[in-house]
Amino acid sequence: MVQGLIEIRWHARGGQGAVTAAKTLAEMALTKNMFFQAFPEYGPERMGAPIQCFNRLSPNPISTYCGISQPDIVVVVDPSLLDMVDITAGVPEKGIVIINSGEDPKTLKDKYNLKNFQVYTIDATTISMEELGRPMPNIPVLGALLSIIKLLSKEDAVTFVEQSFSQKFSEKVVKSNIRALERAFEEVKGV
Repeated sequence: MVQGLIEIRWHARGGQGAVTAAKTLAEMALTKNMFFQAFPEYGPERMGAPIQCFNRLSPNPISTYCGISQPDIVVVVDPSLLDMVDITAGVPEKGIVIINSGEDPKTLKDKYNLKNFQVYTIDATTISMEELGRPMPNIPVLGALLSIIKLLSKEDAVTFVEQSFSQKFSEKVVKSNIRALERAFEEVKGV
C-alpha cells in the first residue's frame, strides 16, 4: 500500500489510453481515501504523437501543483518511445520503470542501460489484443502498476473496473477489460 507521496510519469502516444489510465488510477486512489492528482501534458498533438501524463498519490493533502520532474515511477505504454525519449530523466536511483513489452525485464534493463532502476515488463499490447481485440494497452499497464505499488488488490481493482466501466461500456467490453486487468496482475515481471 502507498505510504507517502508517489509521483508517476506516463509515456505514451495519443490514442493509447494513458490519460484514461492515469485518471482511473486517481479514481482508484479515492476509494482508499487518498489524495490524488492526474493531469496530461500535451498540446495539439494528433493520435500517435508522443504524450506524457502524470499522477500524484498521497495519504496526505497534496500542496504541489506543478509538473512532475522527478517521478518515483515511470510507465512506458509505448515501447517505441524508449529509443526517442529519455524515460529515466529525473527518476531517482532504484526508481521503478514499467515497460509495455513482451521482452524479459533483464533484457531491457541491459539494452537500455537501466541498471540503477527496478524494471518491470508487461506485454500489455498482446493482452489487449487477445482480450479486447484491439491494441489498447492502458488497462493491462494499469493492472501491472497496481500489482507493483499495491494500491488495490486484484479483487478490489476488478470490482472498481466493473462498477466504473459498466456505467459507460457494454457488458462485453467490461468483461474484456477485467480479464486484461487480471492477466496483468499475474503476468507482470520484474528485476
